[in-house]
Amino acid sequence: MADDKVILKAEDLDGYLTEQDLNELQKLEDMYSHAMTNFSPLNIENTISAYDKIGKEMQKICSQHPSIQVFSFVTEEGAHAEASRVIAKLRDVNTNHEEFLYYTQRAYEMLFRMAFTDQHSDKKSHIIVQTPVTNPCQMYGVHKIPDIDYKIENSVMCVMLRGALLPSMIMSKEIEEYSSHKYKTPFALFKISRNDQKKEADMEYVLDLKKSFFNLEELDGKDLIFADPMNATGGSLVTVVKYLQAQGVHPKSIKFFNVISALKGSLRVTRALENCTCYTLWLDPVMNKSAYILPGLGDAGDRLNGCDTKDRPRNIMQLIADYGSNVAGLYRNQLFEIEKVVLG
Repeated sequence: MADDKVILKAEDLDGYLTEQDLNELQKLEDMYSHAMTNFSPLNIENTISAYDKIGKEMQKICSQHPSIQVFSFVTEEGAHAEASRVIAKLRDVNTNHEEFLYYTQRAYEMLFRMAFTDQHSDKKSHIIVQTPVTNPCQMYGVHKIPDIDYKIENSVMCVMLRGALLPSMIMSKEIEEYSSHKYKTPFALFKISRNDQKKEADMEYVLDLKKSFFNLEELDGKDLIFADPMNATGGSLVTVVKYLQAQGVHPKSIKFFNVISALKGSLRVTRALENCTCYTLWLDPVMNKSAYILPGLGDAGDRLNGCDTKDRPRNIMQLIADYGSNVAGLYRNQLFEIEKVVLG
């Protein structure tokens, strides 16, 4: 660890996996290798059968790990088609940037519901809104929502830049909308990246403290929420949380929200971090040697934010500006909280 950099190596990360984990992951890798024999040329019937077997095997494994919550494994069957359609659109090479943003937002609304509102007490909260109708007098609407203040009003959004920025804003707005006090989450921003010169077996995760913005006092004793579209290896999250713990931060809980996660990444995270739950809309079975999820959906950060040029990467303010006025207006309160932590 340098003064301004924190580095976690793959061999440290692998130490959290048990022998049983490794055996189960190898079995899935063998099953997926067999499935790929049907891809070229595509044999639809055999591919469907192979994926069905892989899905059932992953469900069996996850049933032993209550800290890994997969949408299609824990929600009612009627909701599974929605998850499948959203993931199919996000995976599709033909899905354009605007559609990718739309389906990412849908994905995080579904993840929020799974984590916070599907399991709740009968206690209700109310939203009272003024409508545009004024004849014969000013009209108001009353709407019941679950009372989940105790679940969400101790939260801090922890953003692992860059692809995680917009998903974190989406989750924060969901919290604000469900809070009876319109709670606005504080934000903590961590500039963490993988060393893409490395392979999965010798990967390094680099936390750049000079380009991170956070207040340790605001994180201690809080429910830390991380929202990253993809969880491949789990290394970025483990690096950030282990650093915070070394600085004396004791989170009340850690929640990690992913659109797609590799099983290996979910296992590593929940093994490495106490009181951590992974919520994922879709679980994929394996990674390739470069630590990209298979079948995956490509680089979620680039598909959300567009690509940076090598010589002129955008800073956080430029990234937000590129979202445009529609996104900026929708997440105005979240941007104000981000501005506070970045500009002090």
